[in-house]
Amino acid sequence: MAAGCSTICLPISKEAYLAVIDSPQQFRRWLDTAFRDYPELFPEAFAGGYTLKDDRTSAKLGLRLRRFRCKASGAAFTVRPSFALPYMAGWTDDVEKPLFLRRFGVPFWALAHVFGKDAMYWYQLAISLGRNSVVGTTVRRVDLPVDLVADEHHQTRDGQKVFIATVVAEGCCLGACVVDSSDEVGLTKGYDAFKQEACAIDPNYAPRTVNTDGWQATQLAWTTLFPLVVLLRCFLHGFLSIRDGCKKHPLFPTLSEKVWQAYRARDRRTFTQRLRRLREWAQRALSAEILQRTLRLCSRAGEYGQAYAHPNGQRTSVMLDRVMRGMNGYFVGCQHLHGSEEATQLHSRAWALLFNFAVWGPEARRANDGWRSPAERLNQHRYHDNWLHNLFISASLAGFRSGYNPPQNP
Repeated sequence: MAAGCSTICLPISKEAYLAVIDSPQQFRRWLDTAFRDYPELFPEAFAGGYTLKDDRTSAKLGLRLRRFRCKASGAAFTVRPSFALPYMAGWTDDVEKPLFLRRFGVPFWALAHVFGKDAMYWYQLAISLGRNSVVGTTVRRVDLPVDLVADEHHQTRDGQKVFIATVVAEGCCLGACVVDSSDEVGLTKGYDAFKQEACAIDPNYAPRTVNTDGWQATQLAWTTLFPLVVLLRCFLHGFLSIRDGCKKHPLFPTLSEKVWQAYRARDRRTFTQRLRRLREWAQRALSAEILQRTLRLCSRAGEYGQAYAHPNGQRTSVMLDRVMRGMNGYFVGCQHLHGSEEATQLHSRAWALLFNFAVWGPEARRANDGWRSPAERLNQHRYHDNWLHNLFISASLAGFRSGYNPPQNP
């Protein structure tokens, strides 16, 4: 990802922008109004005053841009309207539909065939989104989520197995870092990318809970990064272990009903009692492998029961599984990951932002009170009615706060 960003992206129509850009007085009035309405998009030093510095005209688009300098820090920033792409690569409205299709894994050559340009143009445009902070771009107007779900998505890069350390909260993908191994060292590196971005927003950030599937390396990685985090074991994975090995057993439907009856217990005491009765029934009615798998689930009553002390924590990985289904379909559709380590990092991060900001279908919008994407629902706010404008505005300063330089190639 980029080592920093000095560009502020703000919502404004092309007509309104052209009406103010040539007048320093009108430009200042617009900038002051934008700061009043959207202070989170500006560097912190902006509040201490600023001076207009200079301007330039893009050779690519013929669009005039202005810069200002913060009096408190001396840092200079460029103001870009959301209707222009980063690096003046084109107009936002011209690429909104292709990038929406890219969210679903439509190949770059197909985008070029339908919308023009060439495949490399669409490839570079799409993965450039990954230069932004996934956490900082997605979480703009609310506090950082403290109840998380984490797991690794198995993927290939040029035919070699890799893992995407994925963090999900409130239905948004907040971390997607490619690592070469699923041991403690590799996963600590992967999940540290999420930590760095979260701590760029709040240096004291510490998640309260994280739901995992029980993989020891995942748990060790999280306790290394956040020593006080409470690990919640995913109950769904315990059930899937039984189902995947024994779903053809004649007593599996009865067993399944008893397992989920225990899960739905109102409190920890009732949950423990139901698992105890499940164990007793299993020892009478079951044998061989299905018995062993059931007893294994019952033996983890203490781990599963911790969730009752954290009612806002995730007891299962269902939220993450929904995200990973989209991730898997995306990478299968584009023939998996290719290229350098840096390119694959950008690609996975770009997918996360496309997932968070691309609009839902009509049914999902109705089910979510009219909010049109995971990021909108999380922030309860949108900067612009067009989802791609909304993404670029949310990525003002690359999603990072003033004074923070993100790590290179996490």
